Amino acid sequence: MAMATSTPERTETGKSLSASTSKGRPPVDRGRRNTAVLVGFTAVTNLADGVMKMALPLLAAQITGSPTQVTAVSLTLTLPWLLVALHIGVLVDRFDRRRLLWAANGARLAAVGWLSVLAATDGVTLVQLLSAGAVLGVADVLASTSASALVPAAVPAAGRERANAWMAGAETVGQEFAGPLTGGLLLAAGTGIALGLTSASYALAALALLLLVGRFRAEGPAPDAAPVSVNSRIAEGLRFLWRDAVLRTLSLVVAVLAAVWGAWLALLPLYAQQAMGLGPQQYGLVLSALGIGGLVGAVTVTWVNRLLGARCAMFADLIGTTAMVALPALTTSLWAVAAGAFLGGMGGTLWTVNARTIAQRKVPDGMLGRYDAAARLFNFGAMPLGAALVGLLAELGGMRLAFAVFAVATAATPVLFLKNITRSAVEPR
Repeated sequence: MAMATSTPERTETGKSLSASTSKGRPPVDRGRRNTAVLVGFTAVTNLADGVMKMALPLLAAQITGSPTQVTAVSLTLTLPWLLVALHIGVLVDRFDRRRLLWAANGARLAAVGWLSVLAATDGVTLVQLLSAGAVLGVADVLASTSASALVPAAVPAAGRERANAWMAGAETVGQEFAGPLTGGLLLAAGTGIALGLTSASYALAALALLLLVGRFRAEGPAPDAAPVSVNSRIAEGLRFLWRDAVLRTLSLVVAVLAAVWGAWLALLPLYAQQAMGLGPQQYGLVLSALGIGGLVGAVTVTWVNRLLGARCAMFADLIGTTAMVALPALTTSLWAVAAGAFLGGMGGTLWTVNARTIAQRKVPDGMLGRYDAAARLFNFGAMPLGAALVGLLAELGGMRLAFAVFAVATAATPVLFLKNITRSAVEPR
């Protein structure tokens, strides 16, 4: 066995050996440590994001009775994905990704802290809520893109599937379950308490990043390389995505799936009330089935991949999403629609984890930020389009017809998927 030196050395299993080994201390498993930090950071920040996703519209509803103005506040949290994601991808590929995470959380702290001061003094206005929501939305784009691009530098290849699974599970729990629930409880206790604890969560997550071990700056161009404009870098990332048949197919399929999710989420509340006759608790059961499915997918993805392979696991999402949107077109049964929601949620996580792992394996480190931003643009750009289209279809032909049209669209995706996504293309060699 080679003697330890002062230079860190990584084993094939992802363990980082340093001079501390020669002093009798056990070697530090960098992969496990960094995974724990990233999962913890994702869990805490998504919990806080979920609280703000609940808090901002509720605060807006206390100021105005206009549905347009209230929904505009909610829109500020997601619209930055369409407006600035590609530019943020360039930032992620040029600067230290851990520092960008600190910058994102600093912006979150500033926005929520500002609202806390306003709430405790003169009160919050609609313009101030819109401004804070915009800052939080941009910070979410920066944090999500940086965290995803940071994983390959922080976690060895053998551990990335597990890291992506737990991070996806933390996102699901924080954004869909714990965050909104906690937000409602905290707001009931007082706006100042809700905003203060949310600020503390962002600060705690930022401190946790100090525990990451490694170097997290992207591999940039050579020092003597000619300067390249931001637009040229964005175009380079888009070209890279489009020229790779696997990545292009994944992005096109996920655009369809995201449109279906946007349609389902937009139309289901009205369908549940008018066609299914559900009350708030029963409707909550359907949404809970969606989130539970996502969490089950995160817990079982490694086992499913080992049993079926990544290709079949991703194909299961096409089946699950088809079931999720087709069952409301076929039946008003609470349990059937909830079962479809469970399958859609589970399949969605199986897809997300495997798509991230495939991208982290295929995309060069210096391109990860731009690729991730472009890929998420397909996702977040398609969701509002799906929501708008399903509303129009429901007006013209009824809600069941609207669900059926999206079910047919989802059922067409396996043709494109099976043609271009082969087992050898997605399985590690």
